[in-house]
Amino acid sequence: MVKYIQHPLIKPDSVEQRLYQLDLAGKALSSSTLVVLPTGLGKTIVALLVMASRLEATGKKVVMLSPTKPLVEQHAAFFSQMLNLEPEEVMTFTGNLPPAKRENMWERGRVIVSTPQVIENDLLTKRISLRDVAHITFDEAHRAVGNYSYTYIAEEYFNQAKEPLCLAITASPGSSDEKIAEVCESLHIEKVAVKTEDDSDVAPYIHHKQVEWVHLKLPDEMQSLKNLLDKVLEDRIQKMDEVGYRLPYGKKTSKKELLGLQKKMQGQLRSGNPDPSVYSSISLMAEILKAGHAIEVIETQGVGALAKYVDRLEREACTKGASKASKRLMEDLFMRQLSHRLKECGAEHPKFETVCNIVKEELISNPDSRVIVFTNFRDTAEMVTDALSEIEDINPVKFVGQSSKYKDKGLTQKQQVEIIDHFKQGNFNVLVATSVAEEGLDIPATDLVVFYEPIPSEIRSIQRKGRTGRKHAGRVVVLVTKGTRDEGYYWSSANREKKMQGNIKQLQETLSTDEQENPFIKEKQRSLEDFDNSEEPADKNGPEVVADQREIRSTVTRNLQKAGASLSVKTLEVGDYVVSENVAIERKETGDFVNSLIEGKLFEQISNLTRTYEKTILIIEGEGLFNARRINPSSIYGAMLSISMDFETTILHTRDTEETAALILQIAKKQQGKDKKPINPHGKKAAPILSKQQEYIVSAIPQLGPQAARNLLEHFGSVEAVMQACEEELREVKLIGPKTAARIREVVCSEYKG
Repeated sequence: MVKYIQHPLIKPDSVEQRLYQLDLAGKALSSSTLVVLPTGLGKTIVALLVMASRLEATGKKVVMLSPTKPLVEQHAAFFSQMLNLEPEEVMTFTGNLPPAKRENMWERGRVIVSTPQVIENDLLTKRISLRDVAHITFDEAHRAVGNYSYTYIAEEYFNQAKEPLCLAITASPGSSDEKIAEVCESLHIEKVAVKTEDDSDVAPYIHHKQVEWVHLKLPDEMQSLKNLLDKVLEDRIQKMDEVGYRLPYGKKTSKKELLGLQKKMQGQLRSGNPDPSVYSSISLMAEILKAGHAIEVIETQGVGALAKYVDRLEREACTKGASKASKRLMEDLFMRQLSHRLKECGAEHPKFETVCNIVKEELISNPDSRVIVFTNFRDTAEMVTDALSEIEDINPVKFVGQSSKYKDKGLTQKQQVEIIDHFKQGNFNVLVATSVAEEGLDIPATDLVVFYEPIPSEIRSIQRKGRTGRKHAGRVVVLVTKGTRDEGYYWSSANREKKMQGNIKQLQETLSTDEQENPFIKEKQRSLEDFDNSEEPADKNGPEVVADQREIRSTVTRNLQKAGASLSVKTLEVGDYVVSENVAIERKETGDFVNSLIEGKLFEQISNLTRTYEKTILIIEGEGLFNARRINPSSIYGAMLSISMDFETTILHTRDTEETAALILQIAKKQQGKDKKPINPHGKKAAPILSKQQEYIVSAIPQLGPQAARNLLEHFGSVEAVMQACEEELREVKLIGPKTAARIREVVCSEYKG
């Protein structure tokens, strides 16, 4: 007979009583705890039990944070269904809600379910306080590393709340002690509670999960395409060697190592007088990364996916602002041969047929099955979906993230939620998904999970496998192409998973008694008394800094507040930061600086700044200024010279957001001195003149830069005339070639489909 949880705030006969969940909840109520529990065993139930207990004991509010909007909505619906609270007491916070409305809802709500970015923004803008929050649950807690919003929220929570208590939940904390330690320190964890599938109180709820590895051979025709790419790669590696940059492992140098070397080269550009070979090496590295990615695509994805990637490379090489690296790569003899042979290639990766057969067999033997096919690349997801849709009784749907790019439109979060609902209801029986479906989504009764390729991350691999074997036995099939990087990822994933499972068991043994300290916290938190008596207390009355609303997307504002600035966030029409009545600062990451220069916005922004404030500063943040869009370095130097001399704006460089915040704070201190006067940001953007508006409209067409737009307007005389011109007339204009002319006519004449 099933027993149910009995609690005044939990609806009767709604939550099954499981001893391991009660045990974990009990530990989590005694101190801030990291709970590690295999996927599908009810981490959310543990959170529910802790939240209900804290609500009853304190009468205050509780918060649950989850990484994505679909997860937030899923959790909010669950808590509304299970808790004995009025519907309006369970609040869902996402970025879609206006800030003023969230502020009002925060005051009224008892259970707040939110994405962490929203809570971080509301804390920075002082719309909310965590002082009266009795508990916070951090869902998918393995994300609490680096600058992720969880780390800032936890720090503020333990600074503000009178009796802070947090619960961190995850199925996969990571394969290293360092990763677990970082999560624990970020979230102020005092105890780690672990349950594994081998535990006696967990075992009755475990369903068998069969894992199969299917090894496939790359067809000879595809191998010949790969050989062409190998020649391109070998040539670039040899040239890198000739300019003095030897790759540590030749063709086998990992992407991570290549990116590290690229970053090192970019740093040398800022040294003042870099060796001329640095410019050549950076350009060659860009070609190596592109060729290496193409090899990965042909090895692990297929001919169709490679054809789409080469098409994007060709399009990139034809654009006005194309880098020398892009042009040189696509002019290479072997790349031209590859492009030609791709059009004639009759072979396709055996994975396509294998996936179709596996899914077809599953649905024939069990017509009510639900299947997920995971793939790393969107192009492959689309092609697998198309292939499966040709098979009778298979109703597949592509499930990807939100970002959109050339010929690849993403899904909104609303569309994602709708697809999951249709999948649950059986309108779709196969979900072909990228990494967006790996984490946390409530997809019950998934009978089969197919990995189109192995992945080296043990966390992602466990998340994918956790999509099956929840309510009943499940099956996992991983496809591996022999002799390719699939095999490297296969061994990497297997070893890391094995290591993580070993770490979890060791952690469980270490924490067998509650009296033992958490081995992952090197130093206990200082007491409030110690904090108050510390030598350098935080300056609660630091210099005032006004930040633009859009800047809260970066971590500069967070670092400013942490450093002691009196931060306020407003919508600034001019500048990103204002530190006095006379001084304003524009901050640009290196990529943003170059993009603004190419798009013609940079000088307009600096002009607005200098027109409004007496002293103006431009902070350029990050590495890779001369490699952001691979434009001629002389153009960047020219722009910086003009900003400095013509606009009399000081240019300062910082390495990262932390250094930017420290610099802004020092400028604010120097400007404000001891006599702190309230800052009143002022100034409005200058209204663009008609000619600029016309240039903006025309340059919005893909493949058209500002100069090409000006050429068109000068030639035809008006926007209307540009739009009415035929291809032949367009090609008469400087910088407008056949492809660009055809693209303009396609945009102007094609039917709008929404």
